Amino acid sequence: MVDAKKMKRARAIYGDLIKMLDKRDWKYNRVDDELTIKSGIATDDFNIEFVVYVDADRELVRYLSRIPVVFPEDKRIEGAIATCVANNGMVNGSFDYNVTNGEIYFKLVASYMSGTELSADLLENIILVSSAMVDRYNDRFFGLAKGMMTLEQFMKAEE
Repeated sequence: MVDAKKMKRARAIYGDLIKMLDKRDWKYNRVDDELTIKSGIATDDFNIEFVVYVDADRELVRYLSRIPVVFPEDKRIEGAIATCVANNGMVNGSFDYNVTNGEIYFKLVASYMSGTELSADLLENIILVSSAMVDRYNDRFFGLAKGMMTLEQFMKAEE
């Protein structure tokens, strides 16, 4: 059970997130009782679907996007290595890889503990920076999983 003070703060940040999206005419779906926004961005290759969630208990804003590819069993080790390669130089956010089922997610988390302010620009930045990382890598992960790219090519693309 989340204490009332944390929940009040989380609802205020969720409200700020909604105001920011509305001000920018962003299209989204909201799940108010879960403090969750579901939206996406159209790109040249794969559309990016994401969720932004205000975690009242941990005092976090969390962005999560599933990469639209599942590594088949015979390519799961390559998927794990590619995920490590992608994460190696990343400053904000990271890819999470499930070696059991071959799924990859991108996540970025911002804390608002101890009264830290999350401005509208920072909330927007969470979405834009995260979505840019997903866009940068989703076609490479797809190519690797489908055998259209080798692990060596994936790694060379990082140079």
